[in-house]
Amino acid sequence: MILISFVLMYLAIVRKFEPLLLLPIAFGMFIINIPGAREVVWGVTDDAGHFVEGEDRGLLGYLYFGVEKVIYPPLIFLGIGAMTDFGPLIANPKSMLIGAAAQFGVFFTLFGAVVLGFDAAAAASIAIIGGADGPTAIYLTQALSKFTNEDLLATIAIAAYSYMALIPIIQRPIMKALTTKKERAIKMKQLRTVTKLEKIIFPLLVTLVVGLLLPDAIPLLGMLMLGNLMKESGVVDRLSSQAQNGLMNTITIFLGICVGCKAYGEVFLAFSTLKIILLGLFAFCMGTVGGLLMAKLMNKLSGGKINPLIGSAGVSAVPMAARISENVGREADPNNHLLMHAMGPNVAGVIGSAVAAGFLLACFGG
Repeated sequence: MILISFVLMYLAIVRKFEPLLLLPIAFGMFIINIPGAREVVWGVTDDAGHFVEGEDRGLLGYLYFGVEKVIYPPLIFLGIGAMTDFGPLIANPKSMLIGAAAQFGVFFTLFGAVVLGFDAAAAASIAIIGGADGPTAIYLTQALSKFTNEDLLATIAIAAYSYMALIPIIQRPIMKALTTKKERAIKMKQLRTVTKLEKIIFPLLVTLVVGLLLPDAIPLLGMLMLGNLMKESGVVDRLSSQAQNGLMNTITIFLGICVGCKAYGEVFLAFSTLKIILLGLFAFCMGTVGGLLMAKLMNKLSGGKINPLIGSAGVSAVPMAARISENVGREADPNNHLLMHAMGPNVAGVIGSAVAAGFLLACFGG
């Protein structure tokens, strides 16, 4: 396990794969697997990894309270909301269809995980990796942890962030396989300008509609929209800045090292870990395929006005997935600029992954 932590540190430091979270996760994995360190930094736990009543927790055990009670992921969503511009999505609402289609990977993998022997709660936790959103994966996995006998948090978190970091490697061949050079060279019309009033109404409207239909999605989606409302209102710049910077960075450190400290050998080094990693990759690939196929359909229905490459941005990895759409498009035509068009499906994917997590929680959360 210590050697695995060194590999993750190498990926974070040298290869710069999602270093903001992968480095704390790797270090947490490193210290928890030093012989004799677990009870000091973590606290006394039983064989299932649960804290023993009446025993003091270690430093990281107390920090883990924010993961145990699913506090950290919604706070990260607050920061994400404060950094997100929903303008491209508002300017082209049809992008929401691509973000929804990209969740195909989540639900397809759900059935695959059940077939491979995972119980429903574990299968749902594994499937959400396809949403390409680390905080969402951690949120759902921990929220469903009481309904499964398997400790999946560390494996799912590491898989989710690793695949997000590998987006350029994973998505590019799928994009080229499912589109023609002619489709990749399609130039899209410039998006209209979105008013400030629209940007203020949008988070309120989305929260109200989704909240009425799916209350279980509110902890993530509500904090996302609160952060965005603080940004777009323009009247609480200090709060918006704190959410984007100080709060976001602090919670990222706590979340990363606590997740890493759950990756001790007897839990992580199991055959089920390999199955989870492979299923996570499958979910991620199928999410990309779902977004691309929806964009191709929209291209046909629009008479060739939509570049199918923006479909791959329907997964939630913002803004990396949108940048890959831009880069592959410019390979076909150096004068083609798809970034802003791809940002619509990309931020729709953030909303879609939160809604998918809420739906799975409502179905399998008891």
